[in-house]
Amino acid sequence: MRVSRKGADRFRNGHPWIFRSDVQDASAAQSGDVVHVVDQSGRHLGHAHYSSSSQIAIRMLLRSTEVADFGARIAAAQRFRRQVVTDSDAYRVVHAEADFLPALIVDRYGDCLTVQALNQGMDRALPEIVAALQEQFEPRAIVGRNDAAVRTLEELPREIRVLAGELDGPVTVHMNGFRMEADLMHGQKTGVFLDQRENYLAAALYGRGKALDLFTCTGGFALHLARACQTVEAVDSSETSLATAKRNAEANNMENISFREADAFELLSSYSSARRTFDTIVLDPPAFAKSRTQLDGAARGYKDINLRAMRLLPPGGILVTNSCSHHMSEAMLLDIAAQASLDAGRTLRVLERRTQAKDHPILLTVPETHYLKCVILQVV
Repeated sequence: MRVSRKGADRFRNGHPWIFRSDVQDASAAQSGDVVHVVDQSGRHLGHAHYSSSSQIAIRMLLRSTEVADFGARIAAAQRFRRQVVTDSDAYRVVHAEADFLPALIVDRYGDCLTVQALNQGMDRALPEIVAALQEQFEPRAIVGRNDAAVRTLEELPREIRVLAGELDGPVTVHMNGFRMEADLMHGQKTGVFLDQRENYLAAALYGRGKALDLFTCTGGFALHLARACQTVEAVDSSETSLATAKRNAEANNMENISFREADAFELLSSYSSARRTFDTIVLDPPAFAKSRTQLDGAARGYKDINLRAMRLLPPGGILVTNSCSHHMSEAMLLDIAAQASLDAGRTLRVLERRTQAKDHPILLTVPETHYLKCVILQVV
């Protein structure tokens, strides 16, 4: 498959994606094929997965003339996790492009695994991937969490099913000394927010007094704050998520957490009117910007919720604010927090600027691998 100079230069500059507009001849390729990619002069670039429908037409697998060995790549990814993951049997094993397996996500939950194949090539390679995972991990079950919206762009079905083994319900995992329930078939993302694992500990390091955890989902931040704070109020709009969070609190004998089903924006406004205050507030909303075209609206949403939270913080109060929108850069989030602080009449000190856990590695030349921003601020 021949690509333009622009496409070739993008790859040579460290990015594995080549867009459809840079493909010069795709007439012989079929959906999900492994293709040999050459530049406009016929010089070898490498092997890649080809998508017949996505605007990301080519995702490069490797530069050599050999065919990619998925088992070897997965083994290398697991060796890295052994270096960076501590006190947890729930973590990300494969982080797509960052582990040189584009469009493939593998998460471990105790003795079970979840897999996301997010393009046509990885979807076709699922039997080989499942076989490699069975050989290396001998899991009780492998669940295909192929319900992500991006599969629609690849003209692939959105589905959740057990790919190997048997699964009879949620699994129990251990994270940072806590027991947590993970619903691999129906939970958010692939079961638990694994990318916040290290940020949970950082929040607990600074947390104190009365804490408010907004968008708590299954209670990750709430559980960790409960060890450091007098009380924690955990809020989410999902009844199902709150039920899981309550079970997690009970499993860890956390009696100082209360749970509330509510809209976070409305709740913050009502608490402001009632002149309530909290010593620690966590904001961990879903992605407000899922595309660049949504960025302006997302910025307004992030500013609004941070402003409302800051109004509830007294001097010395801690705000842990997060964004999982790739298109919202850390610089943008910091600027939004600064604007909100001025409107709220608060002066903020930056205590920590953090990102996703180390098992979700970031490639320097692939900005899409960096999506989670976590900033810990203090009112001074």
